[in-house]
Amino acid sequence: MNWLEALILGIIQGLTEFLPVSSSGHLEIGKVILGVEAERSLIFTVLVHGATVMSTIVIFWRDILLLIRGLFSFRWNEETKFIFKIIISMIPVAIVGLFFKEEVELFFTGNLILVGSMLLLTATLLLFTRFKKSNERSIGFLDSFVIGLAQAVAVIPGISRSGSTISAGLMLGNKRAEVAKFSFLMVLIPIIGANLKDLLDGEFVSEGSIGIIPLIVGFVAAFVTGLLACKWMIGILKKGKLIYFSIYCYIVGSIAILSGIFT
Repeated sequence: MNWLEALILGIIQGLTEFLPVSSSGHLEIGKVILGVEAERSLIFTVLVHGATVMSTIVIFWRDILLLIRGLFSFRWNEETKFIFKIIISMIPVAIVGLFFKEEVELFFTGNLILVGSMLLLTATLLLFTRFKKSNERSIGFLDSFVIGLAQAVAVIPGISRSGSTISAGLMLGNKRAEVAKFSFLMVLIPIIGANLKDLLDGEFVSEGSIGIIPLIVGFVAAFVTGLLACKWMIGILKKGKLIYFSIYCYIVGSIAILSGIFT
């Protein structure tokens, strides 16, 4: 992988991690177009995901600090409740990560037909949110588990994690701003935990050598674009403009399916 390929993949990761268009799906498409196997290099994957985690922390640092303070007050307050909801939301994806990791990895083979089909599913989920008129409820404990189920399903490339979790929250009638914060914060621990597990399992071995320059370029690209995409997505969600991403996913998904059929 050269620096230009790392730059492109870093930008794709940073943008699509927060926008409801599936980062894993776009990375699979990017691999096919560029002819690189980025997923085989764990160090690159860890770095770009770590970059988007840092983007989230930078954007929500005040909220995270308030949650930590509330937790260590050792009271059943709003911050403690929110953290417990985050923990509940992690249960489904933790089960998938611990017991079905090898099965999930089988999806990451550059199968454009699969990716395209899942992008169409993401588009449909986003479209459904358009018909939910009332979003006045706060996220409850059962809501957090349902949103967690949506996150677990999103391990399939082409199903957007942010798109599926945000769609689930909105269709449950939860407040838009609260859904956005919950969707972005709930992914921090799973991503960090998954990467640490890979490192501890000794999977920090790449089949091909990647130089330090491509790694730095990929990290910076993912971090900067992640910051921009996260801020942008929060504003878009407040305005209820998810329909444009639905149209985008329908178009890209259809192109991916046709490319997979005729190539």
